Amino acid sequence: MTRLQDVAADEIAGFGSDPWWIIAIKVVAIFVLLILLTLFNIVFERKVVARMQHRLGPNRTGPGGWLQSLADGTKLMFKEDIIPKAADKVVYVLAPIVALVPSFLILAVIPMGPEVSIFGEETRLQLTDLPVAVLFTLAIASVGVYGLMLAGWSSGSTYPLLGGLRSTAQVISYELVMGLSFVGVFLFAGTMSTSGIVAEQERLWYGIILLPSFLIYLISMVGETNRAPFDLPEAEGELVAGWGTEYSSFKYAMFFQAEYFNMVNVSAIATTLFLGGWRAPWPISAINDGMFNTGWWPMLWFLGKVIALIWVFIWLRGTLPRLRYDQFMHFCWKVLLPISLVWIVAVAGMRLAFNEGVERNQILLYGGIAVAVLLIGSLLIPEKKTPAEPEPAEVPEFDAFAGGHPVPPMPGQEFVAARIPAATTKTDDRTEETSRA
Repeated sequence: MTRLQDVAADEIAGFGSDPWWIIAIKVVAIFVLLILLTLFNIVFERKVVARMQHRLGPNRTGPGGWLQSLADGTKLMFKEDIIPKAADKVVYVLAPIVALVPSFLILAVIPMGPEVSIFGEETRLQLTDLPVAVLFTLAIASVGVYGLMLAGWSSGSTYPLLGGLRSTAQVISYELVMGLSFVGVFLFAGTMSTSGIVAEQERLWYGIILLPSFLIYLISMVGETNRAPFDLPEAEGELVAGWGTEYSSFKYAMFFQAEYFNMVNVSAIATTLFLGGWRAPWPISAINDGMFNTGWWPMLWFLGKVIALIWVFIWLRGTLPRLRYDQFMHFCWKVLLPISLVWIVAVAGMRLAFNEGVERNQILLYGGIAVAVLLIGSLLIPEKKTPAEPEPAEVPEFDAFAGGHPVPPMPGQEFVAARIPAATTKTDDRTEETSRA
């Protein structure tokens, strides 16, 4: 086996030896962490958006309003649970469970720190790892869309059905682009194990050397989670509330919770694959031979990176308008997908050059020349000329009484001058009444 395969095998071999109570503690800790991050992120989003709009945001419930999401969740639990008569009741009840349960599983393979001591037992801050852990996260993330699709289909209403169809098409499209953004990481790390990928970023984060992959992933993760400006499945102005139109009470809260769980999940994946995982950012990582990359400190860096990516979600929501659905799909299939394929070929070429012993300066030189040629070529390509708009034809006069009955004019039509009623005054009206008398 190669050195990278040896490293990946050593990383995975450390799992499976923990006692059952350590595993139970990790499972409960992941569940509690997701709940706490969701409660925090909801208020955090409302406060950030309020600041962007020069408002105060939540400021009544709890210290500084930070318990507002807890109060809202409690209120939703005690609201009336309504099931439409036309709904398929079994599938209608099952849909929020299908959407919520997969969102608990992704953090199981995400490393949040190195080995630590828990009640005297040495263990890693990761529940488990797999040789194909990244593909596992991709598969689990795509399962949640079944909940949205079932919610739209089982509600027995038009708007939820359209929202479910949109959500399905959206996830299928952007899941493909997200998977392609992982390929560059696999080529450089030589493993699909999450702990192995973090170990390979000890010197330099992949978000720097694989910047296009990172940017493509950031775009696709927003589309994957149905967040603004890609929240087409629940566009209020078009579909009322999309797939969630007929849901209320605790079932609606489960969908809402699944959305914020998925935001944390995709942010944790981005942190693991592109931002060095639990490793401290430079220059903190260089202090005292990496003392801040040991113990419980890495947990702080991991959560800090996740919250920073959550802020990106919020910033996009408060800044960008919602796209049209055709623009959204056009952007995925005609822009992101070709760029991803070209970038994979470039990364494979760079990786092959490294393996053949080509100097890094030569790779950068040839890469710079290739980029310059592409830029110059894009500038030299003639723009598609739009045909000149024809001059508007003269609008014929409109006779409202042509058919014997008064008809209002259509936009752009004008009354015949002879048919325009003359303005009358009160004096004329009195004169007519006097003459009739």
